[in-house]
Amino acid sequence: MNEMRLFGLPARQGRWGFIPLGIVAQLCLGTVYSWSIFRKPLEKALAIKDTESLLPFAVLLAVFALVMPIAGRYIERFGARRVTAFGGLITGLGYWLTGFATNVPMLVLTYGLVAGAGVGITYGVPLAVAAKWFPDRKGLAVGLTVVGFGLSPLLTVPFAKALITEYGISKAFMILGITFASLICLVATQLRFPPPSWLPNPTGPVNTSPAQAVENLLAEPNFYALWICYTIGTLAGLMAIGISADVGKEVIKLDKETAATAVSIFAIFNGVGRPIFGWLTDRLKPRRAAIISYVMILIASIVMINAKSGQNLNYFFAFALLWMSLGGWLAIAPTATLSLFAPQNYTKNYGLVFTAYGVGALASAFIAASAKSIFGSYTSAFYPTAVLAIVGIIIASFTFQPKPKSS
Repeated sequence: MNEMRLFGLPARQGRWGFIPLGIVAQLCLGTVYSWSIFRKPLEKALAIKDTESLLPFAVLLAVFALVMPIAGRYIERFGARRVTAFGGLITGLGYWLTGFATNVPMLVLTYGLVAGAGVGITYGVPLAVAAKWFPDRKGLAVGLTVVGFGLSPLLTVPFAKALITEYGISKAFMILGITFASLICLVATQLRFPPPSWLPNPTGPVNTSPAQAVENLLAEPNFYALWICYTIGTLAGLMAIGISADVGKEVIKLDKETAATAVSIFAIFNGVGRPIFGWLTDRLKPRRAAIISYVMILIASIVMINAKSGQNLNYFFAFALLWMSLGGWLAIAPTATLSLFAPQNYTKNYGLVFTAYGVGALASAFIAASAKSIFGSYTSAFYPTAVLAIVGIIIASFTFQPKPKSS
């Protein structure tokens, strides 16, 4: 193992090369968070309503979460390179086909189903590679890798805007599809898992059967605790992402330009939350990191419940916490999966845990829409997030107890 070299360096130093590779792939995938930049041009080009333009995005998030656990069963079987390349091609194909969409059903099919499946296939591979090369710093490594997903809007929004302005919305999607497929496939050529000797000796038997791994995982109380906590964390964060600009304009009375700038700033917090909480999870363990994130959500919810017009600072403070907490959970959850369950089954286990992301996404859309339609203001959406944050604190305080597992 001492003679192994990666990227021209000894393995212990060369393994850090997998982090920027993973970030590049995640930057491409994280363009889903830039959907707002495509909505208005699509509404104009296809003569559709704003509620209709949200549907492809919601479907993509749901498909993303559903495909992730399925793909996790095949990552080790087919290898990091093949799965990443296949997922990258599907993602690119989804964007490219979206350029031909002429109505909402076609958008749902091309962007929601095809691109969503590609994101679901690809997303977990760079995380699994980082986790296996860094058994000693798994939280930090996973957090740094997934930072690209959160920071993606900072790069893709200006790029997409330029493409839309220069070529129109249809050709912009086509160019993005070709670009993403090319970049992800290029990254795929360098990804690989370490030899078995790189990992600590497992505490239980290695499960080669996906069915057995699932059965063992579902028998663990920690799985259900982590799943519920992950759902709560993603629910609050994804809701914040979906309504940030609208709350800024409708509740705080910001102008359109300031509201758009605010979203870009929040994306930074979403990105940096991943390595920060990855590091915290390594240092403080999943329980304390989860509690910190819920305290952030609770504070932000209370601030926004009492928010009024002109309270710009309160708005920026609250939504920065919410975006950061979402980024945090995308580092806490995979690190907790490695800590609480047998690491040799990480790709299968985290796939199941990640279904919480999809449930959180759907629940967040329901809560935000209900708050607006029933109570007439997005402010009402922060009452349930405050309550759920308290529930999360209680669950995390009495669970997340690691012990030797064979799941």
